[in-house]
Amino acid sequence: MTASVESSAGLLSGLEARFGPLQFAPMTTDDVDAVVEIENAVYSHPWTRGNFLDSLYSGYQAQTLCDGAHVLLGYFLVMLAVEEAHLLNISVAAAHQHQGLGQLLLNQATALARSNEMRTMLLEVRESNTHAIKVYKRYGFSEIGRRKNYYPAENNTREGAIVMSLAL
Repeated sequence: MTASVESSAGLLSGLEARFGPLQFAPMTTDDVDAVVEIENAVYSHPWTRGNFLDSLYSGYQAQTLCDGAHVLLGYFLVMLAVEEAHLLNISVAAAHQHQGLGQLLLNQATALARSNEMRTMLLEVRESNTHAIKVYKRYGFSEIGRRKNYYPAENNTREGAIVMSLAL
């Protein structure tokens, strides 16, 4: 993690002053409807309910983040493989973006990967998602490649992905 990234403890205390007690919990099938609601609101080509259920059934690491009133603020899913974690999805509810919750989710995802003895975290991000790219770079991720025509886009076109890596 780079020096400009706030520690989890400091970030958490600031966010809890705004949102009340925050709690991470394993994502369950009972969470999927609320997760899909956020997904549909924040992405032009969201994951489906089936994508989330398949990920849970496959044993991927998935966590939700809720506020003190048990309102879902965000979530992430990570696939763990031999010494490598792949961040599959990370999202913050539209009404709560740009407040530090994405960084808190990243902190939790990387901590989970480290606790499972992963050495690297990988992710793909749409080339057009400049805000997320900045967040990942500030966090310490580096671009290691590109995937042409990786994501579906508007008008039956495709968009490229930037592949990023973080040493854990």
